[in-house]
Amino acid sequence: MTHNVIAALNAVSRYYGKGESQVRAVDRISLELGYGDMKVLVGPSGSGKSSLLHLLGCIDKPDEGKVIIDGIDTTSMTLEQLAPLRLRKIGFVFQSFNLIPVLTAYENVEIPLLFNGHDKSFVSDRVNTVLDMVGLVDRKHHYPRHMSGGQQQRVAIARALVARPVLIIADEPTANLDSITGTGILELLMELNAQEGVTVILSSHDSVVLDRISSVIPVKDGRIIDGAGS
Repeated sequence: MTHNVIAALNAVSRYYGKGESQVRAVDRISLELGYGDMKVLVGPSGSGKSSLLHLLGCIDKPDEGKVIIDGIDTTSMTLEQLAPLRLRKIGFVFQSFNLIPVLTAYENVEIPLLFNGHDKSFVSDRVNTVLDMVGLVDRKHHYPRHMSGGQQQRVAIARALVARPVLIIADEPTANLDSITGTGILELLMELNAQEGVTVILSSHDSVVLDRISSVIPVKDGRIIDGAGS
């Protein structure tokens, strides 16, 4: 692995069940992401895209192989031991937004910083900065139920960015949005990638996404096909 690689999967497998019923959701995949990369995983439902992203994001552990994040070999670490790494280095964006409904936009975004133990002044400055970046600082006191799907996804992106991660993982981030709103979310991710230098990997079926991102990784039956990803 070269010095400019921010995340790597080395011959990683994840399987479920046993014997003849065993399913290999991820089958001996190797993949490297460099600093500032923006890549999209494509493939049919059940091809292993989400499982691959969960492994890359250290919210699941592989049955075989190694996951290396920013030079840290996570192989011998438990999911609990990986929690600080996830908080510091990885931001997640999901198609279902995963916002906490009883918290405001501001309160949802500040959660990673509170877990990292930052003081109130730093938290306030950083949360307002990222909400401004996603165009929602004027709605920071609104609850998710009072926001559109696109606004909720922007809050989720702000939450993913707030701790200054080196990697953002977005699993079908435009899937629950109309085409115009989805295009806006994609453009926001591309802008953040270009201006902030954060590495972004996402999965998508969205033709707009596939038309705009040139670095495509096709996945089928738990494997990267056509030699992509290396």
